[in-house]
Amino acid sequence: MKLNHRSSNTPVPEHTAEARENTSNQTEPLLRREMPELDTIRGIAILAVVLYHGLYWQIDLSHYSMTIRLILSAMWLGRLGVDLFFVLSGFLITGILVGSRNRESYYRTFYVRRALRILPIYLVVLGFLAISRLVPASFAILSLFYLSNLTPLWGIPLAYPVLWSLAVEEHFYFLFPAAVRHIRNKFLIWICVFVIAVTPISRLISFYVLERLHGFVTFKCNDYTWNCLDGLACGALLALVLREYQLNRATLWRYSVGLIALSVAALLAGIPFGILDRHTAQGAALQVIPFHFAFTGLLAVFLLVGTGPWRSLVRIPSLKFLGYISYGLYLVHLLGFMLVDWIARRPEGALLQIGIGALMLRFAFAAAISVIVAFLSRKYFEEWFLSWKDRLSHEQAKRPKVKENIKAVAGPVPE
Repeated sequence: MKLNHRSSNTPVPEHTAEARENTSNQTEPLLRREMPELDTIRGIAILAVVLYHGLYWQIDLSHYSMTIRLILSAMWLGRLGVDLFFVLSGFLITGILVGSRNRESYYRTFYVRRALRILPIYLVVLGFLAISRLVPASFAILSLFYLSNLTPLWGIPLAYPVLWSLAVEEHFYFLFPAAVRHIRNKFLIWICVFVIAVTPISRLISFYVLERLHGFVTFKCNDYTWNCLDGLACGALLALVLREYQLNRATLWRYSVGLIALSVAALLAGIPFGILDRHTAQGAALQVIPFHFAFTGLLAVFLLVGTGPWRSLVRIPSLKFLGYISYGLYLVHLLGFMLVDWIARRPEGALLQIGIGALMLRFAFAAAISVIVAFLSRKYFEEWFLSWKDRLSHEQAKRPKVKENIKAVAGPVPE
């Protein structure tokens, strides 16, 4: 059974201050054409990734004081921003596909709009990396076909690390639309459950195969598409459940908070067994599972709060801004850190060994440069291509009336 949603464009009474106050206290449908609270989640995710790369990744923490080392070590959690992107992407892309599955232009609309959103800035960055020889030609060619996460299979290093998750996203785009087009929601739900259950087993098998073949494990294998589908499946599962079952807000609150609590409990219970250490089989296979479940619950909580009287708590302008530029920022922020290191003439490839003050200045300058570049790209370059979405996909002329037409906001790839 599908949910009935009133339009998100319902006019707000403007006759009196009291009327406006009453309207702000009303709840909105959970699923709307645009969901600004999810822009905040995207902002949180990209901020986490930038903090990880700026304050933890390839930095020698050994010479800092214990307090500073603990703070910087906590930035390790920022790498999970990509997993948050995956859950969000699975949720929103599934919503788009389900809401348009009966259109004649289903495939054309989806792929044209995705290409216009993703390809322009991606090709510019990839071209820059190739021309400047920051990546090998072999890596650039494979990345052109969205195979960057699989380059280690050909003995080619993952030369620009952030591209791996975009490759996973693209593989999801290639496969999932056909499934949604031809399979009913209830069966799709069971497919998502199956993927969530099987993906950790795939990671476990990869761990033991690599250990047997090489005597050590490279965790780039966890970037292979078949080893990181569970985050996308968690988001897709939430999107399907909300459309197939009439969950009232109180029930969804209980499930969401319960899922977050269960995730925290599972993570804490797994610590003595090595779940936080990916050098163990348990950690390699299970480490991200509690986070995926927690992010799924968090996503539902944001939907609930974002459609209630306290919606301002999850519609934070600064984070929404980061969400707005998140795709470009995700692509260029490593270049920002490379530029600052080049200006400072720091040795390439070595672990960074600088004082905490210099580290903070490095982060501030690189982050500022990256944000400015991402904003200018979004406003003056990417938006031009976005303006062609409706015209090239025939959406403007042929858009049927559907109840669920949700703004596409995919993983690190925004709307």
